[in-house]
Amino acid sequence: MIFILLFSILLVDQLSKYTFNRVLYLNQSLPVIKGIFHLTLVHNRGAAFGVLKDKVPLFIITSLIAAVLIWLALSKCNKTPQDKICRVALILILAGGIGNLIDRIALGYVVDFLDFRIWPVFNLADSAITIGAILLGYVILKSSGGN
Repeated sequence: MIFILLFSILLVDQLSKYTFNRVLYLNQSLPVIKGIFHLTLVHNRGAAFGVLKDKVPLFIITSLIAAVLIWLALSKCNKTPQDKICRVALILILAGGIGNLIDRIALGYVVDFLDFRIWPVFNLADSAITIGAILLGYVILKSSGGN
């Protein structure tokens, strides 16, 4: 299951980025729901929200280290039913990180295209990372006795 979920997320992420990088011009925006949701092509040369612009080697190194640490952490999530959520969370984070890492290595930037107008433009890999982080936070709070 780990590999199926990981590769499925990677495939959808990379296909969507490839498609929008070919269909839209840089900074072109197509309204899907005018004023609420647009498809806008952005080449993000930084981290989240464009911080640390043009530090590609730093992002590649930290992404590789994070991927190895997440892979190692996956082996520790296998004892309880709650660990299934932990595994899914880590796979989402890993797949999203690898998806953006592929962009940085191949292109020197990350392809973003989902634009809700009230938030910086992002992609499916970013969504996977965010959902994974929320799930992981839930697991951590639950295991520490939080409600």
